[in-house]
Amino acid sequence: MRSPLLDLPGAVPADGPDADVAAHYGDLFAEQRALVKGEAVVDRSNREVVRIAGADRLKWLNDLTSQKLDTLAAGAWTQTLLLDLQGRVEHHLTLVDDGEAVLAHVEPGTSAALIDYLDRMRFMLRVEVSLADDLAVLSSATEDFLVPRAELADHLGRPLAGLWAYEALRIEEHRPRLGFDTDHKTIPHEVGWIGSAVHLTKGCYRGQETVARVHNLGHPPRRLVFLHLDGSVDSLPAHGAPVIFESQEIGTVGSAARHHELGPIALAVVKRTVPVDATLLAGGVAAAQEVIVPPDAGRNVTIDPSLRRRIR
Repeated sequence: MRSPLLDLPGAVPADGPDADVAAHYGDLFAEQRALVKGEAVVDRSNREVVRIAGADRLKWLNDLTSQKLDTLAAGAWTQTLLLDLQGRVEHHLTLVDDGEAVLAHVEPGTSAALIDYLDRMRFMLRVEVSLADDLAVLSSATEDFLVPRAELADHLGRPLAGLWAYEALRIEEHRPRLGFDTDHKTIPHEVGWIGSAVHLTKGCYRGQETVARVHNLGHPPRRLVFLHLDGSVDSLPAHGAPVIFESQEIGTVGSAARHHELGPIALAVVKRTVPVDATLLAGGVAAAQEVIVPPDAGRNVTIDPSLRRRIR
């Protein structure tokens, strides 16, 4: 659904699944700085919102997904995953319970498949699943907000930052995005979703066997890395571009952006065995890597919180 904020002067549409919102409003780096300072919000109304109501909603979602949700407090935001039987990520939900329903926002174009699956899993439980197309997502650098879509243009008392500013800060924060930094083979350990979206000691759910096996016995085959790209190159590597080490393709580029302080940056998924200090070529651009998921992730090794960046 096209955002009315695209009609504002200077608004430039984003690409691909984000085409319904603005990439920027004319000054990318100023928008990033305003976002970091808490002076701006981002229109993310292209994301789809799913409403899950009913008395059994939290226990039901706890049984289906990777996060512990049965004790989720009203007003507390969290993340969870839906995995397939092999433990591969199918859906990433960012959600909050408002006391009457769980409201989860997901990637554009994914809500229909999610609702279909959840509907088939209701059985005799007291839950109702629907598309909340009356709600839209706005974000600061650190928080998400749900506002009535009909009032979207009226809720913005602060300056706007475009999605490119938000994406640059997301990449800096080492936060993967479903479909951008993941593929159909991705398991949670590979991209650092253990902890933030996966609870390791909750009860069983679909795909939990893979999560437990990797955590207790072995390593995931790939790992997410943060890339500092050569700033002398005019263009950013495209999504899906090959990552090369010693003439061999060892991964692919996910998200890439221009950061107001760090310059061109990206996330990529590479083979676990690639040396952590190796200089890589990402879509033909020289790139120094920074560890997000360590090569020894698994075997009860988790990500050191100090390796995660923080919005300043």
